[in-house]
Amino acid sequence: MSLSVTKMAPELVSPCDPTPTDNLLPLSSMDKTAPVGFMLDLALVYGHGHEPAKVIRGALSRALVPYHPVAGRIVASDKGEVEVASTATGVWFVEASADCTLEDVNRLERPLSVPAAELLPQAPTKADSEGLILLVQVTEFKCGGFAVGIRFNHAIFDGVGAGQFFQAVGEMARGLPQPTTKPVWCREAIPSPPKASRDDHDPPFFTPPRFVETVYDVSLDSINLIKNEYVKETGRKCSTFDAVAAALWQSRTRAIGIEFHADVCVGLVADVRNLMGDVLPAEGGYYGNCVYPTGVTASSDMIVHASLVEVVDLIKEAKKLLSAKMADWFRGDPREEPSKPRMDYGALCLTDWSRVGFAEVDYGWGDPIHVVPLIGEGHPIASAIFLKPPVPQRGLRVMASCVIEEHQSAFNDEMMKLA
Repeated sequence: MSLSVTKMAPELVSPCDPTPTDNLLPLSSMDKTAPVGFMLDLALVYGHGHEPAKVIRGALSRALVPYHPVAGRIVASDKGEVEVASTATGVWFVEASADCTLEDVNRLERPLSVPAAELLPQAPTKADSEGLILLVQVTEFKCGGFAVGIRFNHAIFDGVGAGQFFQAVGEMARGLPQPTTKPVWCREAIPSPPKASRDDHDPPFFTPPRFVETVYDVSLDSINLIKNEYVKETGRKCSTFDAVAAALWQSRTRAIGIEFHADVCVGLVADVRNLMGDVLPAEGGYYGNCVYPTGVTASSDMIVHASLVEVVDLIKEAKKLLSAKMADWFRGDPREEPSKPRMDYGALCLTDWSRVGFAEVDYGWGDPIHVVPLIGEGHPIASAIFLKPPVPQRGLRVMASCVIEEHQSAFNDEMMKLA
């Protein structure tokens, strides 16, 4: 079946009321660790809605009043620092229609039957894309369902921040006069570490493998089995993230067959808002980057032969050290400065999207059927994203892009044990 998506010309959606337009807003030290211009792409899929493009366009315009920096543009200051010009220029918005039903494309489950680019918005020209913070596309399907394609600039939002913003858009769509959570910019409150003098060396040249993208649904029974075993052996509890991260890391290490003496590592990107209570508002609302990377390295032999309880312990220990490592970075310790991730096949990066708020964005017709990260091909690092599974499933969904084709069968066999 030939499927096509027809897009209307992009339109700028600006704040519906006057907002400040003469100020430059600085980014935080954490914002600056994210690559400026790097857009994170995803789609939220909904089973039904009435004129969703019209509703979401209007709600977006209202949400951009309290979130007025999002309608601005990223610029460079006279000193070369990255800032946001609060210009109220607006967010590019695209209305689109597909000549098929969601069922025809398997509700946009993997593998995608529609190219990701068809679901994602683009600015009209390259000149119009300079300094963009956010783009939105609403694609309506013949069945009445729709998908909201989102591209957001990582230098302005982390996942929690973007989830907060789109929940606010949902609240505006449902008729609330103001977002339940009041947004705060507050970037200047994040400590700025002293400039550390150190030698930066480019990493060795690395040709990224072509990773196979797969999706696995880890059952609640499997998660509880790991949790219960951990409690039984240690007398302590572990989180769902800890349990699935340990199982995934071990499964991948076994599948890729790396030499036993070689090191493998897992990198975690953690939300640290709970550690920033002395500088961020207690009532929440901060939507900038508030994440810090941590990780753990071990020999391949150890991870392959360890019990899951032992692997969980390694991950928990890395998380336990997070507060001290971040404090050292804020004091100017160059050893703790967030750095480029390790670039080799033995490295794995994990991100948890199951609790950032995307799965709770309700425009008036209920929560999305599911959340679809649209990372695209060519991502240089083996990675996996944790997601809420589609309703009514329970457990955790893992979207993995972390093994090459020759290791896919072995990895699949390992992960099927968790189904």
